[in-house]
Amino acid sequence: MSTEDQQDPEASRNWQRARARALTDRHGEIVAEFFDVGQSRSIPWKRRPQAARLLEVMRDPGRGFEAVVIGEPQRAFYGNQYGLTFPVFTHYGVELWVPEVGGAVDPDSEAHDLVMSVFGGMSKGERNRIKIRVRSAMAAQASVEGRFLGGRPPYGYRLADAGPHPNPAKAADGKRLHRLEPDPVTAPIVRRIFTEYLNGRGIFAMAEALTRDGIPSPSASDPARNRHRSGIAWSKGAIRTILSNPRYTGRQVWNKQRKDEVLIDVEDVALGHEAKMRWNPRDKWVVSEAIVHDPLIDTDTFERAQEVMAAKGAGRNTRERHRTRDRYVLRGLVHCGLCGRRMQGQQSREQLFYRCRFPNEYGLANKVRHPRNVYLAERDLLGPLDDWLSTCFAPHRLRDTIDALHQAQADVEADPAVLAATRTVEECDRTLARHRAALEAGVDPQLVAGWMAETQARRAEALSRSTSGTARRKMSREEIQALVDGLGSIRQVLATADPDDKAEVYRRLNLQVTYHPGKRTVRVETNLDPHSWGYGLCPRGDLNPHAR
Repeated sequence: MSTEDQQDPEASRNWQRARARALTDRHGEIVAEFFDVGQSRSIPWKRRPQAARLLEVMRDPGRGFEAVVIGEPQRAFYGNQYGLTFPVFTHYGVELWVPEVGGAVDPDSEAHDLVMSVFGGMSKGERNRIKIRVRSAMAAQASVEGRFLGGRPPYGYRLADAGPHPNPAKAADGKRLHRLEPDPVTAPIVRRIFTEYLNGRGIFAMAEALTRDGIPSPSASDPARNRHRSGIAWSKGAIRTILSNPRYTGRQVWNKQRKDEVLIDVEDVALGHEAKMRWNPRDKWVVSEAIVHDPLIDTDTFERAQEVMAAKGAGRNTRERHRTRDRYVLRGLVHCGLCGRRMQGQQSREQLFYRCRFPNEYGLANKVRHPRNVYLAERDLLGPLDDWLSTCFAPHRLRDTIDALHQAQADVEADPAVLAATRTVEECDRTLARHRAALEAGVDPQLVAGWMAETQARRAEALSRSTSGTARRKMSREEIQALVDGLGSIRQVLATADPDDKAEVYRRLNLQVTYHPGKRTVRVETNLDPHSWGYGLCPRGDLNPHAR
């Protein structure tokens, strides 16, 4: 069930299962199910959790099934995914059954190949049509109706009820529309910013004055949605954003940002795309034709402010910046101990640093004493961090660490492929015992050696399959011990690890690093409770209150 689907997950699963059973009831029974929820059909199989697990299980000769039946091919295959996936089925001798074909797909049939390719094209076309239809409808609603389409209200406004939803079905469910109305506390601040700016006051001077007057910044006035910001002072960026927002003229604005789908790896197109949010140029913004909410400033004031901002930047000889992706191990985890802000990555002389430039962006009237620049070299930080993590695997702590790792695992449903591989390992152990007994009984050593080598190779391959499914079953203490022993020196593993892999380790540890430049000390904290991590949650809270 994809992200675009509005069905109940269980209902969607039931009707797809019903279609599959109607096709297979006379031929066999369903022994396992693989059902992805919340995964767009455009994502390749290797990046869908359940689809990827199916591909992994098919490798096992003792998988426990002979064929895979798909309830609806449009949900399974998107674009050219069938052409990239079906050869894997053929390679492992697993049949693919589809209701539209009436049974198994024949790998040698051009008609079947054409039909399945058509379904992939239809799936892609359906998704594109939905995307175009939704975007066109939202553009019309913003331009013609001036409807508030969701998101957080801009500073100076708050949400107000605008009546029941125009769709009768949604109205019956209690859905209501929202509109913007001036916030009596923050609306005067917006007017003050425009007035002072047109009177010649600079952006940084206004940030200083607003902070000095004790006026909460936008993030401080709404801390529930800005838990990732300190809110201790006004920033130049906040004032600049207010000055350039045409919503303060009473008109609705939409399409300031867009979601682009870009290739993950241009050298491996089969990995698919990932979504990236990017800013649209102002000529792509959709602005309502009429004034739809109470304006905080008039149109003439706004346009004069834009002219002043454009004139101040006209004489600058700026060059286009080419963003390079430096792989920072602690990206987003390092904070400045003076202001509490996240430190940004900065490369200098081929070295990676974390930098805080609070005085360049925020008003200092809050009495925060902060150097112009604060730098922390990544190389000075990673060594002690790796040493700290490796102490958990020191000989005198290893047993406690293994016990903690074992207890931290969740009880999950056993994976059929893992169980089959585990049985193979146990069978190989019994066979090896018989080989040793035969050797002691006087059987030709060379003959027994050949038997043992073959059995040991089979055991190693099955053991590899059993451990590859550890994410779907609970590992024993002995397996964890063997895994740790196989890694060798944890300190050496961390020192030579790929930066992206190491970054994932520290992210999973929920690490928070605070640098105190005056003391030249770093405080490191971690929370090992996975229920408190909160990864994947929006730091701003509910950005679509109108949907409630």
